[in-house]
Amino acid sequence: MSSHQQIYRNQTEAYEFMIGRQPSMLPFINDIHSVKGLDVLDLGAGSGRISGVIAKDAKSLICTDASAEMLELLDRKLTEQGIERNWKTIVADHRSLPIPDDSVDLVVSGWSICYLADSDDGEWANHLRQVMAEIRRVLRPGGNVLIFETMGTGKETPNPPDFLASYYAALEKEYGFEHKWTRLDYDFDNVEQAKDCTGFFFGEELTRKIEERKWATVPECAGIWWKTYNG
Repeated sequence: MSSHQQIYRNQTEAYEFMIGRQPSMLPFINDIHSVKGLDVLDLGAGSGRISGVIAKDAKSLICTDASAEMLELLDRKLTEQGIERNWKTIVADHRSLPIPDDSVDLVVSGWSICYLADSDDGEWANHLRQVMAEIRRVLRPGGNVLIFETMGTGKETPNPPDFLASYYAALEKEYGFEHKWTRLDYDFDNVEQAKDCTGFFFGEELTRKIEERKWATVPECAGIWWKTYNG
């Protein structure tokens, strides 16, 4: 089990607090495709970074993730929002989704497919093909997919990890996605909070950088990829 998988299982609240210091994802999603009135799948929903801001506008919402603990937190968060229950959570692998064919209008995925598309794994390209096949299978004709991934934490301009470069290139060259990037900085109260709340996830290299640069706001570059499947 990777360190991040252990965090998703055992440190859900700390992770949720950290990502809660980023701006809402809703404007970035609606800029490409409104979720209003749609049947949506959040692939790798985690604690609800995306689901938490789209549930109120979606017609229905399926939240899948490999971590039952993260989905429990997501369910509590949506319940506390007082939204009429239009969502369900499913523990699932991206490569084999227990979801019917042609059943959703929009697939969103944030910082999740990358775990299967790490080029350090010799099977990454095959994993990605399986994920993309499942996305296409569950989407209705004319449906859309929207993917968010890191372009660099602690980076002020895009500088993605080397082990994700092949994945990002494949999204555009092999799978025909459009692409842009944006900033999704973490805004903390002070430098110490920034260090305490990011180190457990990103490691000592980032905390040293935060200390050196006196960052209360930690820069984060994010890539956005999107595509419409016609037929």
